[in-house]
Amino acid sequence: MRIGDLAARTGLTTKTIRFYESSGLLPSPPRTPGGYRDYADDTATRLAFIRDAQRAGLTLAEIRSILALRDDGHAPCTHVTDLIHEHLDDIDRRMAELAATREALRDVAARAATTDPATCGADDICTVLKPARP
Repeated sequence: MRIGDLAARTGLTTKTIRFYESSGLLPSPPRTPGGYRDYADDTATRLAFIRDAQRAGLTLAEIRSILALRDDGHAPCTHVTDLIHEHLDDIDRRMAELAATREALRDVAARAATTDPATCGADDICTVLKPARP
């Protein structure tokens, strides 16, 4: 199947398919005598997997590692599970950081609500952002 047909079948652009090929996510297909790429039918399944994995938050490098395991004849389930848990841990960490940032911004917003711009001294750049002193 030519790249245009594969693109139409998968909803991807030909540029994206070529990018996946150059990134090692797709094996280089054989060429027709005219020099056109000639993709196998199962390439559409592989592209659907790549899209699903990206939707789940996996990076292209992680997806490449999963595909390499499968291409070597190994079931990648344990590896995928480990990657998913790593991503969940990362999300939990980032959510905690965002919660702390939200609290800091709420403190600053409360300070801003009670700050009179007329009381800003020449030595201060902005008293709203200046931490409250005990």
